[in-house]
Amino acid sequence: MLDHSSKLPSPSAGDPLTEMMRGLRLDGVEYGRCVMAEPWGIHFPQQSAARFHFIGLGNCYMLTPSKEWIELRPGDAVLVPRGAEHVLSSAPGVPTGPLERYEVKPVCGNIFDVSCFGEGPKSLLFCGSMRFNLDSLHPLLALMPDMMRAHDLAKSEPTVPHLLEAMVREVMAERVGSSGMLARLADVLAATIVRAWVEGGCGDATGWIAAVRNPQIGRVLAAIHLDPSREWTVPALARIMGASRSGFAQRFAEIVGETPARYVARVRMHQARQWLTRDGLRISVVARQLGYDSEASFSRAFKRVLGHAPSHFRAKPEGEPGFGERLLAHAADAN
Repeated sequence: MLDHSSKLPSPSAGDPLTEMMRGLRLDGVEYGRCVMAEPWGIHFPQQSAARFHFIGLGNCYMLTPSKEWIELRPGDAVLVPRGAEHVLSSAPGVPTGPLERYEVKPVCGNIFDVSCFGEGPKSLLFCGSMRFNLDSLHPLLALMPDMMRAHDLAKSEPTVPHLLEAMVREVMAERVGSSGMLARLADVLAATIVRAWVEGGCGDATGWIAAVRNPQIGRVLAAIHLDPSREWTVPALARIMGASRSGFAQRFAEIVGETPARYVARVRMHQARQWLTRDGLRISVVARQLGYDSEASFSRAFKRVLGHAPSHFRAKPEGEPGFGERLLAHAADAN
């Protein structure tokens, strides 16, 4: 099976945000090479995983998460980082349906061919679902726009045009293993889009990003996010900043907007939610990894921060099965 994980390259040495970016990953869940005959329309419902779309050939319009129709041209790529609801179609207003209503055939691993037969002109797309190794409430993920377009970032990121050109060649060639190559290129391009967005200032020089880039507080935030399972204390964090305990606590609250203890608690519980939903760990294991003496004390702390008991998330894993998984499940039921 192909390994579709890709690490995001670091923006610049010495920057606290760089340190946090080094641990940021996009893991491919599934991909579909889609040959669509006009008229066609695909509705992509809200999901926890990110969505990625590349237009190889033909007409394609997108009803964005903000409910605006835009035209996507061949060679265009779009990342929907939080999986917001949107539509792709051959023209605005075409009737839409879920992707799995079309003919879907497994190629290998988590890669599928999707076909919409008809007499109209053909469009060729490559679509994928990807998961960040971050909780959906992580500040960096929460700050990302609903949609990120590769061409909008190409001027500031010189590798984007080359990656787009490589995807055009691969999607048109239909060579052996082309779908696997496209999946790898999609991973790298999506990671590059995020990196270009971060290097461009994340679209916002205030709030959490400003706090991370603060020369005094940035190192502290990076340390917390890089090792959320550590039982951070105010004295330990003050030493990272190089300040007294009282001076650190006051400065942290001024810049970040909450006390160090509350911020650490939120980061730790977001990590716990990831372990429960993404990794399927037992509550007792998560409690132990975070240093709690008992499952009960961990559960109280978890509910205090996130508003629900850990069992609420343990019973409802993050993310829905994709079109490929649903197809295979349906085939298994039929047999």
